[in-house]
Amino acid sequence: MFRSSSKPILIIAAAVIIVVAAVYLIAGPLGNGGRVGETPEDGHAAALSPYATGAVANFKADAAPKPVPDLPFKDGDGKDVKLSDFRGKLILLNLWATWCVPCREEMPALNGLQGALGSDRFQVLALSVDKDGHDLAKAFLAEVKADHIALYNDPTSRAIFAMKAYGMPTTILVSPDGKEIGRLVGPAHWDSPEAKALIEAALKLTFAQ
Repeated sequence: MFRSSSKPILIIAAAVIIVVAAVYLIAGPLGNGGRVGETPEDGHAAALSPYATGAVANFKADAAPKPVPDLPFKDGDGKDVKLSDFRGKLILLNLWATWCVPCREEMPALNGLQGALGSDRFQVLALSVDKDGHDLAKAFLAEVKADHIALYNDPTSRAIFAMKAYGMPTTILVSPDGKEIGRLVGPAHWDSPEAKALIEAALKLTFAQ
């Protein structure tokens, strides 16, 4: 009698264990923040990585956007400004210097990108890190006819360390709420179709939220 009555109970218990195990494997350990279907590349990285091709193949999107330091610097008139003053816009922050040959070579392309896509929602912010380099940067921008790029200068060069930009140039894509969503180390053809497609995708992503 004991064996015959306990068999259905054992079958039911085994079925429950299998179902619970399957749910755990699919959903993951929710206590650690997991969600069904979540992967490390969800969000910005999954949305922007497909656009990292051609001229911007070295662009690396962040799986988890992180706040950027509120960099202090000078505008073209020598007035104090901060990166937070640009909140509400998607910012392509380019750290460059007149002594950096690749930086100089890519500036016309950055100017072209600003001319093509610059708006109240997007801006190329080219930040010179020349020490006391206001006049040097101004003269160079005039020389290459960068008429769409505004002059900004960090005479302390601290932006390099604050942004961990250990290669020059370094270009960082900053969301309207002040978070780094990706970066590209080294020069790039920022006026290329691939670069424009990347920025347009980032605009759709950040302003859709």
